[in-house]
Amino acid sequence: MIEPTVIRNVLQENVWTAVAGIAVAAVVAALIARAVARALLLRATHRTHVLRAIVVATENAGGAALPLAALQMVWAGAPDDLRFIGSVRHVNGLLLIAALTWLAMRVIAGVAQGLMDRHPVTVEDNLQARRIQTQATVLARTAMVLVLLAGVSMALMTFPGARQLGASLLASAGVVGLVAGIAARPVFSNLIAGLQLALAQPIRIDDVLIVKGEWGRVEEITGTYVVLRVWDERRLIIPLQWFIENPFENWTRTNSRILGTVMLYLDFGTPLAPLRAELDRVVRDMPEWDGRVCLLQVTDATEHTMQVRVLLSAAAADKAFDLRCKVREALLDFLAREQSDKLPQVRNIHQSAPPAALEPAVPQPAPQPPASAPARP
Repeated sequence: MIEPTVIRNVLQENVWTAVAGIAVAAVVAALIARAVARALLLRATHRTHVLRAIVVATENAGGAALPLAALQMVWAGAPDDLRFIGSVRHVNGLLLIAALTWLAMRVIAGVAQGLMDRHPVTVEDNLQARRIQTQATVLARTAMVLVLLAGVSMALMTFPGARQLGASLLASAGVVGLVAGIAARPVFSNLIAGLQLALAQPIRIDDVLIVKGEWGRVEEITGTYVVLRVWDERRLIIPLQWFIENPFENWTRTNSRILGTVMLYLDFGTPLAPLRAELDRVVRDMPEWDGRVCLLQVTDATEHTMQVRVLLSAAAADKAFDLRCKVREALLDFLAREQSDKLPQVRNIHQSAPPAALEPAVPQPAPQPPASAPARP
């Protein structure tokens, strides 16, 4: 006689076979549906930067989330008394939560990328584009941190023993600005500083900054630090909180236009009219000059030279530097070619020495008579 346990095991094995077959069919159907949906979405969104960026960004995450969702539906419809079905449901649920968290994060990244593609910084007047790119970058990364925290919380809540911890983490996502402890203070400080930088925007992507005496451009703004690309290709890494607590120079806060100076030190006899004419001539042929300011003035005079300042305008700081160098070279070349005697000179005036005959005689001591010998007795 066959025991009931054997019969139940055989039936469960047959049920598992049927459920497994249904699961494979569900996965295949989900992959086919994903491929069709992706092709349709790419065709429908080829003219929309944001939606197309979302479709491209979620390609891998969607390919993982859709089959897992189909499997979860199959496991949910399976008999509750099926052996190991509880564990299978739990593992698949954890994988589905991870895939959905990944998908949500990729959607946020796609929205940010679409906004940046819609407003490129390669245009001449890129102030608005840099503002939008900075906000999109910082807010997207902040939102992804919150989504990740929510996903971890939901995964922990599937475990009975860790449900309280998961609920605490999920609640902390809504009050992320509150400092949970001394150890978490730097993380929350940088997170809040990132939100302040995104909303107030004292700095933006591609801004020109002077930080601790270093000139550079903002290359990247992350969730914890800012990467400043220095002019000599070095990278300066600065925490976000530093920009909230310390003063710094921003040369492109409202626009990128800037004034540059060229200082010359010339002889007092240098005529300024030919120098001004030469300045006007050379500047008009330079593409770095934006046509706003071109001025030559004597700003100071010392006991040896006069100080001549040339004030020039350019559309950006890098163009202003090149313009200053070119103008300085052109003016020095003009002075050396046309007025070489007007370059700074050092004059030493020496008085001739008096004739030797007129020099006063040095008195000589009178000769002394030899000492007399002692008398003989």
